[in-house]
Amino acid sequence: MIEVVPRSWVLHVDLDQFIAAVEVLRRPELVGRPVVVGGAGDPTQRGVVSTASYEAREYGVGSGMPLRTAVRKCPDAVFLPVDKPAYDAASMQVMDTLRSFEVPVEVLGWDEAFVGVTTGDPEGFAHELMAAVVEETRLYASVGIGDNKLRAKIATEFGKPRGVYRLTEESWFEVMGDRPTDALWGIGRKTANRLASLGVHTVRELAVADTAWLAAEIGPTMGPWYRRLGRGADSSPVDPTPYLPRGHGRETTFQTNLTDWGEVAREARRLAAQVTDDIRAEGRPAARIGLKVRYAPFETRHRSLTLSAPTSDAAAVADAALLLLERFDHTRAVRLLGVRAEMTPVEPEP
Repeated sequence: MIEVVPRSWVLHVDLDQFIAAVEVLRRPELVGRPVVVGGAGDPTQRGVVSTASYEAREYGVGSGMPLRTAVRKCPDAVFLPVDKPAYDAASMQVMDTLRSFEVPVEVLGWDEAFVGVTTGDPEGFAHELMAAVVEETRLYASVGIGDNKLRAKIATEFGKPRGVYRLTEESWFEVMGDRPTDALWGIGRKTANRLASLGVHTVRELAVADTAWLAAEIGPTMGPWYRRLGRGADSSPVDPTPYLPRGHGRETTFQTNLTDWGEVAREARRLAAQVTDDIRAEGRPAARIGLKVRYAPFETRHRSLTLSAPTSDAAAVADAALLLLERFDHTRAVRLLGVRAEMTPVEPEP
């Protein structure tokens, strides 16, 4: 019998259709039906899809899509409002289950986490994790296995749904070489288009591109980093340090475009008050304020400023938001407004 030598692995645990799955658990009658979660759950109102069940995705419904578009694509779908507290609770239960294996767990969000483990059977360990999550939460997950975080993250997509897939240095180019560059975690459509304009279309072409040339064309930091992504290189460890948000933001989509900028200002004050409550709950003052305005029909602009001194005062946050509001075009109608406060860093304990 051949003895398998244990080695270090990274597992990426990704819950399948997480938000929709939580809702279906609460409403068993929805099993097998197309479910769309987003906004207030009313597809006649403005709002975007937060998640869609696999059944809804078959009709072309996807995250970020306007609810009105989603209902045209899938008129028989069940539309539900977002329930953040329910998703927070379900996510916490999943992450606690992963931590019960006494391995480092790096939480990436509600529905995904990296797990570091030393084992000779990573697939066996992945199935143990998946079984434990199902037993404790009745939620299903897919797991990507890699020799680093980047490969583990990408591997998960090949295992969905409810499966396990391994991607390593040895199999990297066989699996990824001929895929487009935006198949890489960290490269979006805009960057992929930029690379394509330079003649770099595939992961393999990116991996063998000249580092100095990429640095000259894209930038001294990002150019070489994209080449590392093309090779599947990643040296970052699984970090179990609890996530601390850099800031808090609130935004609202108006069901009717606002043309009265006095009303826009009142909404900015209201959002600023909510954001101030959020940062007070963190116990960290705001150092920078940002404002997001989406003009009708769908053009988004951002402005921000650094405060003269950190503050948790609602009036000061609101005043900063109103000052930023003056930098926008008051002749245009507003579809969406958002206020964000970036907080001061956490002071390290002595």
